[in-house]
Amino acid sequence: MGARLRGVLVGIAATALTVTLAGCGEAGGGNDDGGGGGDGEGRSIGLLLPENSTTRYEAFDRPFIEGKIKELCEDCDISYSNATEDTALQKQQFDALLTQGVDVIILDPVDAAVTESWVADAADQGVPVVAYDRLAEGAIDAYVSYDNFRVGQLQGEALLETLGDDADGARVIMINGSPTDPNAAMFKAGAHDVLDDVVEIVYEQDIDGWDPAEANSTVTTAIQALGTGGFDAVYSANDGMAAGIITALQNAGVGEVPVGGQDAELAGLQRIIAGEQAFTIYKALIPQAETTAEIAVRLLDGEDFDDLTPDSVDSPTDDGVPSALLEPVTVTAENIADTVVADGFYEATDICTAEYAEDCAELDLG
Repeated sequence: MGARLRGVLVGIAATALTVTLAGCGEAGGGNDDGGGGGDGEGRSIGLLLPENSTTRYEAFDRPFIEGKIKELCEDCDISYSNATEDTALQKQQFDALLTQGVDVIILDPVDAAVTESWVADAADQGVPVVAYDRLAEGAIDAYVSYDNFRVGQLQGEALLETLGDDADGARVIMINGSPTDPNAAMFKAGAHDVLDDVVEIVYEQDIDGWDPAEANSTVTTAIQALGTGGFDAVYSANDGMAAGIITALQNAGVGEVPVGGQDAELAGLQRIIAGEQAFTIYKALIPQAETTAEIAVRLLDGEDFDDLTPDSVDSPTDDGVPSALLEPVTVTAENIADTVVADGFYEATDICTAEYAEDCAELDLG
């Protein structure tokens, strides 16, 4: 665990305990373990994240957002809930925040297509909404994420580079993200933009909830349909699904084929240095989380945040949403030290556990 993350987690733990005691169990929905005041007194920010099957949300997004809020606003209460990929639950959590009287809501939606009325309800109560990572529909006040079309392009480019001279005409299985996640659609579109004129897509499937187990079974089905020699590479929209995919390939006795990913999860990085996964896409979560937190605090204080949102995006319901779109980076075994380790996202010791010590030594990592 990186030194910066350790410090943030310790601070968040202390903050969560203090806030929970002060709030006497008032919840931001059915899954609030961070506590929060949000009772109409003081200053309060609601934070709603979509799922916890991907390690990033609980390990990084939440502590970085909460830590930056507390740094900028010591007297702010934070009401946190995770929807565990349940849209109805997240709606209950959102409504609970409004009932509590929070001043600002940070929303990473399970299903961005259903949030227009939620955001309208918040606006009726004078509560601004900042969309985090996924572009919520409705008249949101700001949006912070990455250029998700570019993420998909980088995935496609990295897959072609891994295939090298065999890229032209290569047969590729595509395992895409959740159909309710607008980012997944952008990743897929970006990947197709790069791959379609070069490779043959021989099997493609979206995976509900980004579920690694479903990705595993889907690739198992694909192998049965195509044969163990019927494809040359697998596109995986994220690292969690890549784990399930690689297990399916190994169980079927498939030889080495490139498998990509995204999110720079620790397990994904370890698979990369072990040669099981070809690459991942690193989206530095610290600047994304901290920018979102600062926008939320400025909205709380009625301050301008134009300098934090130099970009503009259109959603299906609204044009010109003030946005901050950060730049993703491809990570391979050769540049782990210069990317995720150099940024303090992980320390080399986090990656280079005993199981991977020999692989790390070969890469001069740690």
